Amino acid sequence: MDASSGFLDLLEHLERTTRLTRAEAERVVAEVLEYFSEPLEEFVTRRHAELQADALKNPEIFARLAAELGQRRFAAPELSERQIRRMVYG
Repeated sequence: MDASSGFLDLLEHLERTTRLTRAEAERVVAEVLEYFSEPLEEFVTRRHAELQADALKNPEIFARLAAELGQRRFAAPELSERQIRRMVYG
């Protein structure tokens, strides 16, 4: 990640408010972005497998997944210029 990626303000904020160096702040931001860029389907299948490994049954797993999904953000799908235009102008 470099400063041109649009996160210069965030990196500077992290440097000012924590003991992180620029390189450490860049690594933390990159890790967080990677964590939250996991597609919905991958998250659901990964978490289902993790919860099954904890010996939970599907009714418990599905309830937990539903709750967790409300707390996560997922990467937006790629949009065409036309789709973006329709969002802006209707």
